Amino acid sequence: MRLKKWEKLPLSMQNEEVRAYYDILKKKRCALFFKRLFDIVLSALMLIIFSPTFIVLAVAIKIDSRGPVFYRQERVTQYGKTFRIFKFRSMVKDADKSSQITLDNDSRVTRVGKFIRKCRLDEICQLIDVFRGTMTFVGTRPEVPKYVKEYTPQMQATLLLPAGITSLASIYYKDEAELLDNAEDADAVYIEKILPAKMHYNLKAIEQFGFWRDIKIMFMTVFAVLGKKYVSDDAVNG
Repeated sequence: MRLKKWEKLPLSMQNEEVRAYYDILKKKRCALFFKRLFDIVLSALMLIIFSPTFIVLAVAIKIDSRGPVFYRQERVTQYGKTFRIFKFRSMVKDADKSSQITLDNDSRVTRVGKFIRKCRLDEICQLIDVFRGTMTFVGTRPEVPKYVKEYTPQMQATLLLPAGITSLASIYYKDEAELLDNAEDADAVYIEKILPAKMHYNLKAIEQFGFWRDIKIMFMTVFAVLGKKYVSDDAVNG
């Protein structure tokens, strides 16, 4: 995983706040190399192992509702580049035309979609993105451009690395939809409250970046999907 020279970064990222995080990562080039090597090898292996699951999910989605198998929404990854993420479609066709936030009891979610979202199977095809290099296993979850425009100068530092499938923020906020259920303006609540809270953990992850820490977070993610509840140290100490 290559870290660009400072002067080659997008101008929006060339600020003092980002520089502090850039200098941290610059000292960890070896860990970045092994992170990318790990991504390639594991994603390729998992794509082979889960290929039968891909077929079953694709058939179930097509039978359950009209529309494509994959949901290819535009997201933002490393250095502010946009890409079309791979997700198994869990909602009705063109659902994002009304809102880009999914609530816990969202009527747009299909029957099959409820199951695959609960088990996080809708994100399994993001292994394709990891193999391609547009994503990584552990990193800040990819946001839509609409929300990236709301980033503070400091939040821009999360774009130094590729977007990730999982992170500590994802684990602590895995029930995010429930937090938005009763909000009159879900977009406003997300931008003003949830996004800054998640970014606190995403920025902290850069400060503590390390290959073995990524491995730990991947195991935590598996346990979280199986039902284990994690409480952040900040929440305990606060």
